[in-house]
Amino acid sequence: MTTSNIEEAALALRQARSTGQAIAPISQSFGIQGLDTSYAVAEVNTQARLKAGACISGLKVGLTSKAVQQQLGVDQPDFGTLFDDMEYLNGQDIPTSRLMQPKIEAEIAFVVGRDLNGQSPSYSEFLRSLDFALPALEIVDSAIANWKITLADTVADNASCGLYVLGDQPVSVGSLSLAKLGMTMAMDGQTVSTGTGSACLGHPLRAAYWLAVTMAKRGHGLKAGQVILSGALGPMVPIAIGNHIHADIGDLGSVNCRMV
Repeated sequence: MTTSNIEEAALALRQARSTGQAIAPISQSFGIQGLDTSYAVAEVNTQARLKAGACISGLKVGLTSKAVQQQLGVDQPDFGTLFDDMEYLNGQDIPTSRLMQPKIEAEIAFVVGRDLNGQSPSYSEFLRSLDFALPALEIVDSAIANWKITLADTVADNASCGLYVLGDQPVSVGSLSLAKLGMTMAMDGQTVSTGTGSACLGHPLRAAYWLAVTMAKRGHGLKAGQVILSGALGPMVPIAIGNHIHADIGDLGSVNCRMV
């Protein structure tokens, strides 16, 4: 794999996002294969966004469902970078024009309270770094036509990041049994997805801890104030203009948005 392939694949993804025109899988068009190469493509576009003035607001964990991992032939999650202009708050309207082929899922978000420096934090160090949990909606989106993605495609496409919505009321992480939280997500008043905290890699904190260790090993420890989207609690569903989405996540609370 050459640097040229990586740069060309990254440019193709940037142009697809800019124009709103989905493209063929870059795993085929540019021969992008393997996690290291795929993350290298994503990193090119992360640096391009930072150079253009965007700020990193956090990270997302993807592929936390065992069923989806088996489908893509992997045994671990993936991650993507969240930027400040991706963030919306509870009840806000979401401009569909910013998205290409969006789907939505309910998640538990964590807010980092202190920097995690060094390599491979222990689980206790990781827990000590977290301040709060919030209910969240992640709107995933793909630049690959018809979502015909392989693992390489979704990783290179920043883990299919789109936008995200955060609930209002932060809750202490230690005050909830996160794995047992039930989730119900409704669209226009009709239930479209249900699940539990345990659907997210067995426990949402395990998913977030995987991210903390992975980023530390890459020399990018989690920073205070960053958001962690820990992964879907139930099946994601397609959304379109006019849809109103409301998710209840037990004692963690609820979060909603409307597509406009």
